[in-house]
Amino acid sequence: MPSSSAPLPWPVELPTDRLVLRPVTAGDVPAVSRLWTDPEVRRHLGGPVAPETVELRERGCVGFPGLLAVVSRDGDTVLGTVSLDPDARDDGRTEVSYSFLPEHWGRGYAREAVARVVSWALDQPGPEPRTVIAVTQEANARSRRLLASVGMSHTGSFVEYDAPQVLYAAVRDGAHVAS
Repeated sequence: MPSSSAPLPWPVELPTDRLVLRPVTAGDVPAVSRLWTDPEVRRHLGGPVAPETVELRERGCVGFPGLLAVVSRDGDTVLGTVSLDPDARDDGRTEVSYSFLPEHWGRGYAREAVARVVSWALDQPGPEPRTVIAVTQEANARSRRLLASVGMSHTGSFVEYDAPQVLYAAVRDGAHVAS
């Protein structure tokens, strides 16, 4: 059920046991650009982004509201990004998206970061119910497992960008979270 999301506070820094999620800095841009151009990262996202689009994104990503660099707590290694868009689909639900560099896959970093961001977003004040959604390609089994592992439930399927997609959601309704 759609809801009207209040704007999320920005800038924000969200720590976890192993990570810090913070706004993108100028030093993060090369790693963030790799996320847009790496064929393996972009396999379920329509392929690498065109160079001219990457150039535009590079100019606008530093400090962009809702875009968080995921960095290791013991250094400044950028592992990936997580983003929150409070009205991505024009229906009042906040959408979480994420991508991680292949050399950091399989270590639980994405699960840790996405769980932290979803929990934080659901805890923000605003009208009830507050809903966080995520969309991934049906073929992206790793992403589907990640979304289920952070407490999001498969709530629908549809075709977008010529590929079957699945929708996951977590909802805060009053005092509890329902997935």
